[in-house]
Amino acid sequence: MAFQCPLNPSDVIDNARLCEVFQCSTQGGMRRSLSTDSLVLVSNHVRSIYQDRWLDNILHYTGMGLTGDQTLRSQNRTLSESDGNGVAVHLF
Repeated sequence: MAFQCPLNPSDVIDNARLCEVFQCSTQGGMRRSLSTDSLVLVSNHVRSIYQDRWLDNILHYTGMGLTGDQTLRSQNRTLSESDGNGVAVHLF
């Protein structure tokens, strides 16, 4: 049976609830969950080492990797291929 996210867009949740719902890591901006077949993206505009930004109603999200060019490995690849790999992407 496929995972059904019980959250609504207007729900306010904390990190513990996020991890409980998606069965994902408690840390990081990209949190892959094999249990729910999802990728949780956390864009933190309060305290972040990344420069995610909204331009013309499109989120320009910075993937994993702090130095140099980013590569399509790990969660970056999962996100890049999310149109066809069956992984649901959820943005918080």
